[in-house]
Amino acid sequence: MVKAVISPSVLASDLSNLAAECRRMLANGADWLHMDVMDGHFVPNITMGAPILEHVKKNVPDIFMDCHMMVSDPAKWVPEVAKAGGKLYTFHYEAATDDAAAVISLIHEHGMLAGLAISPHTPADAITDALGAAADLLLVMTVRPGQGGQKFMPECLDKVRALRARFPDKHIQVDGGVGAGNACQCAQAGSNVLVAGTAVFGSQDPKQTIADMRKGVDDTFAARK
Repeated sequence: MVKAVISPSVLASDLSNLAAECRRMLANGADWLHMDVMDGHFVPNITMGAPILEHVKKNVPDIFMDCHMMVSDPAKWVPEVAKAGGKLYTFHYEAATDDAAAVISLIHEHGMLAGLAISPHTPADAITDALGAAADLLLVMTVRPGQGGQKFMPECLDKVRALRARFPDKHIQVDGGVGAGNACQCAQAGSNVLVAGTAVFGSQDPKQTIADMRKGVDDTFAARK
């Protein structure tokens, strides 16, 4: 049975103290840390790159960096992110419609897990059986990529349902507007990996928030058996 994975998004953290913020989340029960890498081309914003990831890894050696690559050339950055200590490299199908399988293979060759993301306008069936089987994680965006603070788009959960039906044992992640209030809704659709930014970093009690999200997912999946 797939289990809950909680991956707080560091863009909602105090970026001037990033390593300490990552340690704080791990101490409060986070499994992964979601690192949003934006290149200013695939999405209009620019965030962090491999040098920052490398310094985070040096200062937080036990971190699992869940690298969400919102970049127009995902193959280009695989070696650098792997060298920096990335564990999961998730790229967008929209940036690699003709060579997604090759990018997945390249990620694996560099010792990382491979994730494949789809934006709100991309249908679930864009992920073929072969691509879904090759990837270690599938990410369904529940906001438009590239900007924080957007409202959760519940209509995107239909894609989670479709993917869970096809890939019952796969990690399926949702990202965008997720928190304790809709964790159960996401889990009921079939997502077990939740990315949450402000809901966790802005919480007065992040340990409880993470625990509530985890319980919502695990209880829902337990009831599905």
